[in-house]
Amino acid sequence: MKKLLNTKRIEFLEYIEKIRGYSDLSIKTYDEALKEAFEYVEVLEDNKQLIINMMPYRIKIAHLNSKTISKKLSAMRSFVEYLNDNSLVVVLKSDDSVKVAKTLPKPVSHKNILEAISHCDEEERLIITILYTLGLRISELSSLKLSDISTEWVRVLGKGNKHRDIPLLGTTSELIDEYLSVRAQKKFILEKNGEKLSENSLRYIITKIFRRVGLKVTPHQLRHAYASELLNGNAPITDVSELLGHSSMATTQIYTKLGSALKQKNYNSAHPLCGVDKS
Repeated sequence: MKKLLNTKRIEFLEYIEKIRGYSDLSIKTYDEALKEAFEYVEVLEDNKQLIINMMPYRIKIAHLNSKTISKKLSAMRSFVEYLNDNSLVVVLKSDDSVKVAKTLPKPVSHKNILEAISHCDEEERLIITILYTLGLRISELSSLKLSDISTEWVRVLGKGNKHRDIPLLGTTSELIDEYLSVRAQKKFILEKNGEKLSENSLRYIITKIFRRVGLKVTPHQLRHAYASELLNGNAPITDVSELLGHSSMATTQIYTKLGSALKQKNYNSAHPLCGVDKS
């Protein structure tokens, strides 16, 4: 069974590289974590499903700090999720979560986004613009219907089947109109052969777009950029939280920390006394 897991591990690494656009360092980290886990986990086959018992591995890494343990377990969870999405039924046992402090998201700058857009075709430009000006999750973009879009607002179905209304910029509205004027979309704004574009297809497109300008950017980083630009422009955090569809404002507050970090960095590079040797 572990031979099968190793074969699937290689497929998984190719998937996160080519479809998810993970960095070389992230891929290496995943590879090392999976190889290590495979040495200790118990793998059983029962009623045409694989059962992976994590307990022996949890015992092995118990001495590490919680953040490191969380990363290692997260690699296994992602791998198992991939297996379940690709015709293998896998159950994880002894897979308790390890809580760690949230870290700041890595931003992608407005300048880099504009540079990437300048190398886009019509559909690619629409994808990047919608994500950047509406702050959507990739799943929300994939499921965005024509009927959800009006001249000034977009109604989004988010997590927990909750709807939220997001203002539509005039420039984005014009871009949508131009795109639809030459497309025979039936139900969704982004379709292929009458079906909505999948999340994986959208991730691949976004990875390809930013690769042209030498960057590795995820869809969620565009959502980060949307939130950060609003907060840096003094938008009320309550409004930003609602626009993002966050169930708790505490989730949104991470972006205020990001804004403070950027302001400190800019201050340190701009003020004439910063960096001066005062000895």
